Amino acid sequence: MKAKKENPLRQLPANMNECGEIIIHLDEIIEKRDISLNQLSFRAEMQRTQLRNYRDNKIQRLDIDILKRLCYVLECDLTELIEYIPPKPKEP
Repeated sequence: MKAKKENPLRQLPANMNECGEIIIHLDEIIEKRDISLNQLSFRAEMQRTQLRNYRDNKIQRLDIDILKRLCYVLECDLTELIEYIPPKPKEP
């Protein structure tokens, strides 16, 4: 009898916190560029509250237009701005 092949595609876990996390590095980039949140707000034509939420990683959904604005104004690459951190493997 042949052994069953395991499906190569993963199923999502019931708890989305187990999928890893997305980190937004806006705070480090604005510090490196020596720009204030107020200056960034003006240049990117965004509200400070919205920028604070991105800076503090308190957003639920990424907006492509906002990411484009931030990358353009800060002259950075998307991979500098956001990072995916995979979940830690479960110990048996």
